[in-house]
Amino acid sequence: MSLIFFVIWLGQKKVHMDQLIEKADKFVLNLFKEKLPNTFLYHNYRHTQRVVKSTKELIDNSEINVKDKEALLLAAWLHDTGYTRAFKGHEKESVAIATSFLKAQNATPELIEKVRQYIKATCFDTEPKTLPEKIIRDADSSHFAKDYFEETSELLRQELELQNIKNFTASEWVQENIKMLTEKHQFYTTYALTNWQQGKEKNLLDLIESQKKQEKKFKKEEAKARLKAKFKNDNPERSIQTLFRVTLRNHIKLSDIADTKANILLSVNAIIISLAFANLLPKLDAEMHKHLLIPSLILMLFSVASIILSILSTRPNVTSGEFTKEQVKNRKVNLLFFGNFHKMPFEQFRWGMQELIKDKDYVYESLMLDLHSLGKVLHRKYMLLRLTYLVFMIGIILSVLSFVTAFYLI
Repeated sequence: MSLIFFVIWLGQKKVHMDQLIEKADKFVLNLFKEKLPNTFLYHNYRHTQRVVKSTKELIDNSEINVKDKEALLLAAWLHDTGYTRAFKGHEKESVAIATSFLKAQNATPELIEKVRQYIKATCFDTEPKTLPEKIIRDADSSHFAKDYFEETSELLRQELELQNIKNFTASEWVQENIKMLTEKHQFYTTYALTNWQQGKEKNLLDLIESQKKQEKKFKKEEAKARLKAKFKNDNPERSIQTLFRVTLRNHIKLSDIADTKANILLSVNAIIISLAFANLLPKLDAEMHKHLLIPSLILMLFSVASIILSILSTRPNVTSGEFTKEQVKNRKVNLLFFGNFHKMPFEQFRWGMQELIKDKDYVYESLMLDLHSLGKVLHRKYMLLRLTYLVFMIGIILSVLSFVTAFYLI
């Protein structure tokens, strides 16, 4: 009879235990939904489920009593609830939350104390002593031996960055994981050492291989950068090309400026002549306007001179537009100027350009010749332009003086 009552008591106790664990599951789910920020990509309900699953696996393969089993499963569900309050020292907060929850469920002081003890054992700074402590510790770090280690590890890296704890680069994170698996972490239970250690070692080898690849890539990029820098320092080609490009562009801009100034003077003097012909010259026939004849002629003559000089400064030089093979071979012709080839057939021009690009020195010499020719053209333009401004200025001054004198002598 007593055996029957004992079996009934065990059944009732198991039902009570299952109900309490189910309530802990729902409590943690709701707590994380309400109070755990979305920035916790790793320490969340999914991680808690993995720890509970690993805890059950270790319990099933260990000799452990029923009370410890219940306490371990409750600790597995509640061990990360402290993250809803703080990141650093979350174990202490988890103990407080677990104690409050279990008291609300009328759990025995013995059970509460065991759960508190096992949650504290998840802290990496402590050394687990009892079998239950070793179980919860191994369950909490079971991902080190799983196929999804790389995924969960990356989630943890992003979580640390989002929480402003530390920002690891990809290479730094690989090194940190290698250090963790080789120096800081170990499995404690016999089952974990037998069944999980191999998976951990495989993940460690993958990390080492990844580190080697990163180092190889870094060395390759570093060597490439050194070679590029050395090539840049040893080979001044780029600097020379930049020199020619900038100088030629500046010369062309100066030529445009000279042409613009000449056009302005040309337009101004053309307007002066037009107004003089339309308004002033028709009146010179009258006797009363005879005194304006000489001032008008001075104005007209100097305006015409200014126009002629403006035209001369912008007038292009006509070249032959042809070259010979001897000139190309003797480097006596600049193939970069259109005036030296515009009358040549394409086949001969192509031959000349092919001869040019074969010889780097010839290319630079052609650029120098082009630059020198532009300089000479600019010198001619600016000399004529300076003379044009001088003539225009003198003409205006003499015209004004003559008009004033003419009116004064009336």
